[in-house]
Amino acid sequence: MTLELIITLFLIGFIGSFISGLVGIGGSIIKYPMLLYIPPALGLVAYTAHEVSGISAVQVFFATISGVLALRKEKVINYSLVAYMGSAIIVGSFAGGYGGQFLSGDTINLVYGILAVIAAIMMFVPKRGLDDVPLEEVTFNRTLAVIAALIVGTLSGIVGAAGAFILVPIMLLILKIPTRMTIASSLAITFISSIGATLGKVLAGDVLLWPSVIMVIASVIAAPIGAKLSTRVKTKYLHIILSLLILGTAVKVWLDIIG
Repeated sequence: MTLELIITLFLIGFIGSFISGLVGIGGSIIKYPMLLYIPPALGLVAYTAHEVSGISAVQVFFATISGVLALRKEKVINYSLVAYMGSAIIVGSFAGGYGGQFLSGDTINLVYGILAVIAAIMMFVPKRGLDDVPLEEVTFNRTLAVIAALIVGTLSGIVGAAGAFILVPIMLLILKIPTRMTIASSLAITFISSIGATLGKVLAGDVLLWPSVIMVIASVIAAPIGAKLSTRVKTKYLHIILSLLILGTAVKVWLDIIG
């Protein structure tokens, strides 16, 4: 592994993990396309879709746990929501993570593209009055939360993502969870999801050791910084950032699929 590749992987992991902590996602929505396209564009190694999904799964595990630990004293995590959605999503993510080995690289990219489009559409649906509810008074439909988490976990596990990039829109639009609580709780749920996805990818043989180690180091440094900053940034700006990230990634993935 060359120095250029090490620096490239570290920067990809750092940027993705900072955004992970900032807007409550695992970071795969950013790191998946970056890992897939940037190294070969720089004349470095070209990872396959299976390898990228494996590296992403491991990185998400460490990025999310780092973000959760950084927010543990902020009182913005809804632990009941985390328990219901987390228990369902870990089952789905393991099934998707292990089952992804039986799908082609093109199919994995297609699943990723479809998820990104759905998430982008949901993010741009108006959510008036969402953040007016005091965090201690937030309630949610438990059955709907479990079903949504199970489906998202299965689909996102296929691409080595923990599913937060589509869980966040679901929590905002369908479950009506305030933005700041959504960001914090989704990090915790994504951490749980990443356990199943990571185990599935390891058993499937899709995880490359040293690229994963480099990404993990970057994650442990960057995710807590983003998580702390998220508690100080206005929710409308956090919503805009996440919406644009999901939209941009969806466009990029589909341009490559069509091309």
